[in-house]
Amino acid sequence: MKEPVVACEGLRVRLGGVDVLRGLTLSVFEGDFIGIVGPNGGGKTTLLRCILGLLRPTEGTIRVFGDPPGASFGRVGYVPQRLFFDRDFPIDVEGLVLMGRLSRKRLLQRYGRDDRRKVDMALETTGLGPIRRRQVGALSGGELQRALIARALVGDPELLLLDEPTASVDPDMKTSIYDLLEGLRGRMTIMLVSHDTGAISRRVTRVACLNCTLDMHEEGSSLPHGTLDDLYRYPVDAIRHNQPVPPARTGD
Repeated sequence: MKEPVVACEGLRVRLGGVDVLRGLTLSVFEGDFIGIVGPNGGGKTTLLRCILGLLRPTEGTIRVFGDPPGASFGRVGYVPQRLFFDRDFPIDVEGLVLMGRLSRKRLLQRYGRDDRRKVDMALETTGLGPIRRRQVGALSGGELQRALIARALVGDPELLLLDEPTASVDPDMKTSIYDLLEGLRGRMTIMLVSHDTGAISRRVTRVACLNCTLDMHEEGSSLPHGTLDDLYRYPVDAIRHNQPVPPARTGD
């Protein structure tokens, strides 16, 4: 068996005197598309930050491509939950996406023809080609999320981490983002944090239920009755993982 892309063993993260993650063991393999669900404060973003090397665990080990987190920076793409910036800052979509090539550049090295070609490919993949000259401050929420995905893709990541990429996005754009991510399956390993349990259940290969501790569900399995209710601490509708939603009945 190949070495995992991400390997966490006995991971514990304690912040402000509280365990955010406890005893987390996880192996992510090449080609996985893992959906991570759980309540606010359950440790989802914390796990991504540990994988990125932005946060050091209190206990346990974590390896990314066999190395400590952060050592494989150029092989990991990241789409944050929120991007805080001055919407009047004069940068267009193409310029924002081009920034994703910085991890491939040496200090003061100029962008080259290959960088521009990669940007063209990322804009085409995300459907942003027609608005490449639009100012970022004029983008809708869904367009901005696509631009952030394009910025991550332009660095040719082997592992793509996404933190709530469809938050505050209208339903049509949300569907198009999920379709985009599903189209990336096979090209890279994906870990997706989301509260949208129904949508990711139909698209991902595995579902990780995370609320301080982790419960993994494999492709084709059903989430046991009450799993999401216990996780979120209120009733949650669940469907069979990786199965289409049945059509609504009529005439009842």
